[in-house]
Amino acid sequence: MTVWRLIAKEIAYRKINFALAVLAVAVAVGCLVGELALLAAHETRAEKLGEDQAAAARDRTRRLEDDTRVITIKLGYNVLILPREQDLAEFHLLGHTTKTMPEDFARQLAGATVITVQHLLPTLQQKVEWPEKKTSILLMGTRGETPPAHRDPKKPIRDAVPRGEMIVGSVLADQLHLAVGDEAPLMGRPFKVREVRPPAGNEDDVTVWIHLAEAQDLLKQPGRISVILALSCFCAEATPEGLRREITKVLPETQVVELSSQAATRRAARARAAAHSEETAAAEEAGLTAARTERHAFAAWVVPLVIIACTVWVGVLAFLNVRERRDEIGILRALGTSARKIFSLFIGKSLMAGFAGAAVGYAAGLALGQAWMRWESGGAAGAAQAPIFDVSLLAAVLVLAPLLSAMAGLLPALTAAQQDPAAILREE
Repeated sequence: MTVWRLIAKEIAYRKINFALAVLAVAVAVGCLVGELALLAAHETRAEKLGEDQAAAARDRTRRLEDDTRVITIKLGYNVLILPREQDLAEFHLLGHTTKTMPEDFARQLAGATVITVQHLLPTLQQKVEWPEKKTSILLMGTRGETPPAHRDPKKPIRDAVPRGEMIVGSVLADQLHLAVGDEAPLMGRPFKVREVRPPAGNEDDVTVWIHLAEAQDLLKQPGRISVILALSCFCAEATPEGLRREITKVLPETQVVELSSQAATRRAARARAAAHSEETAAAEEAGLTAARTERHAFAAWVVPLVIIACTVWVGVLAFLNVRERRDEIGILRALGTSARKIFSLFIGKSLMAGFAGAAVGYAAGLALGQAWMRWESGGAAGAAQAPIFDVSLLAAVLVLAPLLSAMAGLLPALTAAQQDPAAILREE
């Protein structure tokens, strides 16, 4: 009788023992395959989640920076471009300029490739008497911002004042009982109140804004301006030295004053917004990394533990089988069956159990991995990445599982092969 026939008869006769051995191998292989499938699915999900989080972080950063930019723009202009002849001490004491420069300076600066400033607003300002109201005011003439030639135009911080209309500061409006729509002649020319500015707590509260051309006519300053208001960009070059260097290179007959408190507040707010977005993205990435590490650490000790336990299980079953078959082994040896054939019988049975257990365990591992992912995702369709059939992994378990099973059954098989038939029969 051949070894394979003996193995077949052994399996048929000891079905429960063989089934338990197959189950042990299937549990070990299923645990391994299921864990690997879960890790692969988690990695796929983590990559997708990481991409989604990165996109969301970029979107949050953009929106946060946009919101911060809008908020900080409300702080107003933070760069003043003045005539070079203007005495800065006098300017700070009076709160307005006493010298003028050509209006064309604004167009020259807008036409140059200046990157450190934007929102250029040419103005003519002077402290004058409002004869009709018998009060002093700061008259500000503006025609609106001059758009840069090398950039897309942005929404202006301050809109142009239409001809024949004026904007009045809050203190003046209260003192003179002016409201929107009122007629308010200024220096012999008719104007209508277009807007009353809210309280600002500075010279804007006593300022009257009119169109630049009309201010130039009233102040007898045709084609002249006092100051170009600007907003520094949020860039590395927009330092006080960088601003002066770049602007005076284009307009050498000017001087640059940065309102440091407003500029510093704006830079700090924009920098904090960017830093917050980076911190949030880093925290999300750290969370994904920690979760990935925990899963790998769990698999690193659970899977080997299960494999060792199942290997011991197979070995114990093999020993029990040898013990139960001791009488049969003695008879077979007495009938002339060689020790080698006895050894091959038990090793072959272990190999068959390993092969069958590997096939069952691989299928069960994939099925359990898929079920777990669906449960973890709450059953949402498409939410979980199903474990993918892997031919190389199947081939590996079909080879390694029988070998591991054979190793577990090696000592029992040697014990069976070395049994002395005379001693066994004498015991009977």
